[in-house]
Amino acid sequence: MNQILIVEDEIRLAAFLQKGLRKKGYITTVVEDGQQAVEMASSKQFNLMLLDLGLPVKDGLTVLQELRNQGKKLPIIIMTARSDEREKTEAIAYGADDYLTKPFPFQDLLSRIEEYLCLVTG
Repeated sequence: MNQILIVEDEIRLAAFLQKGLRKKGYITTVVEDGQQAVEMASSKQFNLMLLDLGLPVKDGLTVLQELRNQGKKLPIIIMTARSDEREKTEAIAYGADDYLTKPFPFQDLLSRIEEYLCLVTG
């Protein structure tokens, strides 16, 4: 069963994502800040991470850098309200697999999740 780590400090959005993904059969864990994200991703086996950039304690780009520096290869999809092209380019350069600008249709996110999980699991 695929496990997804949702890193989102906006409680309502995190709950919406968790509910929708669980309905599709995914196991989800939600954390609300960047430090928790690094700790969870480092200590548990997740198949994919959904990562907001605007997080308390550590921002999403820092989380992304730390995980990639640790050699974590799990797909990471950035979900952010930031639409700055420079930040998108920076996130991809740091190792993000994809970048979605909020608000986005849930189906778009689901399609990308399925695509990356297919690549990982074969």
